[in-house]
Amino acid sequence: MSPFRGVHSVNIAKYAIISPAATVEGFRFMNTGEAAVPEGLYYTKEHEWMKVEGGNCRVGVTDYAQQSLHEVVYVDLPNIGQILKQGATFGTVESVKAVSELYSPVSGEVLERNEKLIQSPELVNKEPYGAGWVVIVKPSRLQNELEALLDPNGYRGFVEEVTKKK
Repeated sequence: MSPFRGVHSVNIAKYAIISPAATVEGFRFMNTGEAAVPEGLYYTKEHEWMKVEGGNCRVGVTDYAQQSLHEVVYVDLPNIGQILKQGATFGTVESVKAVSELYSPVSGEVLERNEKLIQSPELVNKEPYGAGWVVIVKPSRLQNELEALLDPNGYRGFVEEVTKKK
């Protein structure tokens, strides 16, 4: 069974122990095997990440997810102004191996979508925590909804549990 809701035929790579921390472009990373988990972000069990930036939230796909999907070939983005609900789908990521739904980590309005992903969906693979972000959301219930998200340690533990089952 896949760790992704809505994913079909994904080959999940096994990940080993937590590797030493590294710092890249302002993020402090802890690696879960090969999957980077930056500090300072919130995570979902569906493998999306969220960064709070000046009252808005930048959302993307985790390194673990992009590695599991392999070569991303298409990202279906929501429309600007679309209202998202925490835990509900808002788009898809398609790879040569699978299609995975995107789940919103927070409720709110889509302020911006990463138009670069239309022409260059591989940015999700190359820079999942950088140029491969998906949307920016103006949250409507941020403080209440943060409790449902995982911190980096919680997400690392979740990924380790998922990979142990493989």
